[in-house]
Amino acid sequence: MSFYRRARSAFNALRSAIPRTPIHEFTPRIIRNSSSNCASTNSRVSGFGRFSLISSQIGQKAGYSNPFLGGTQRCYYVDRYHVQHFKPRGPRRWFQNPRNVLIVVAVGSGVLITVYFGNLETIPYTNRKHFVLLSRSMERRIGESQFEQLKASFKGKILPAIHPESVRVRLISNDIIKALQRGLSHEQVWSDPGYAGEGEFMIDEARTRETLAALMESPSGKWPKDDEILDDKWVHQSRKEAQERGSRPTTQHLEGLNWEVLVVNEPVVNAFCLPGGKIVVFTGLLRHFRTDAELATIIGHEVGHAVARHSAEGITKNLWFAILQLVLYQFIMPDVVHAMSTLLLRLPFSRRMEMEADYIGLLLMASAGYDPRIAPRVYEKLGKVAGDSTLKDYLSTHPSGKKRAQLLAQAQVMEEALTLYREARAGRGIEGFL
Repeated sequence: MSFYRRARSAFNALRSAIPRTPIHEFTPRIIRNSSSNCASTNSRVSGFGRFSLISSQIGQKAGYSNPFLGGTQRCYYVDRYHVQHFKPRGPRRWFQNPRNVLIVVAVGSGVLITVYFGNLETIPYTNRKHFVLLSRSMERRIGESQFEQLKASFKGKILPAIHPESVRVRLISNDIIKALQRGLSHEQVWSDPGYAGEGEFMIDEARTRETLAALMESPSGKWPKDDEILDDKWVHQSRKEAQERGSRPTTQHLEGLNWEVLVVNEPVVNAFCLPGGKIVVFTGLLRHFRTDAELATIIGHEVGHAVARHSAEGITKNLWFAILQLVLYQFIMPDVVHAMSTLLLRLPFSRRMEMEADYIGLLLMASAGYDPRIAPRVYEKLGKVAGDSTLKDYLSTHPSGKKRAQLLAQAQVMEEALTLYREARAGRGIEGFL
């Protein structure tokens, strides 16, 4: 009994130390004073707020400090349901402020618009506008670097400058480059690729005989219009819009080029023109296309790629395609995304660029004095050598040779090319046709 009395007296002493004010009286006072208050507690749950207040008062009356409180202030607010919510610690994030979001959106939009219109260029002849991120100097350095790597990889297989095939290719390339100079109306005179002569523009009878022989290879003079995949309506539309706007083609990337020609002794039926004016032709192509007019068609096409900056445009488009694929990967299977982007985006854009190079190359070869009527035959023959198929119009980077021949033979550009060819044969070169 004595132990029970001592325990009861100790409990009563502890009760006397606690204030007589009821606990529920704190809540009305908090609600009446403000919708946001601060409590001396470290707790993150609103349910411990009363316990913290009681503990702080006990600590003050007992004469010692509570090591768990630390003296920090934690703010909270009371909603309309009388529920206490603690405010988040630390500064508010930038996107939680509408003003900051508006500033970021406005500045970002301005930067995007500036970058887009600052890198928008107009392609000669077709007047199609394209967005290119790669700078002209960087594109030229990439072309020169690839050219040096190619010379190193084919060391020992490069024909010397005095080889008949090298001389032939360089002379034809020289004609195409001079035609490009007239077409762009450049005041700057480019140096001949591998030669320093400034000869007059001449047309010989041998070239005329080669033209007639090439035209007589196929008995038909026209191609049917059935089952056409490609069309040049976009060319007429872009040229019309550019004429209404009065826009001029972008040709700064062609200024100051050091044109070079390389003939590689390899049985590859291919030729290309790297950025910076580096023309590469393989002997496998020369075995199938023996006349100068046929070779001028292919070289003019490759130079057309350099004129239109298709390499730089392809790099830019591949960047956007990669970003789009990364976004779609989050929702669709990667294999499906890759297949659809290739069929619906990459390949159609590539075939359109090939068509564009066909048009520019046709005008260049005609201005150089080569009969443009040979070009459709060349592409048809090239398709047979490469193995054309019906699916190639859908599953290849290049249109089929048959479709390219059909389009060039029936397009308006053929009439323009024939006019240039007649003027060239008469000794009057037309300037500014691109």
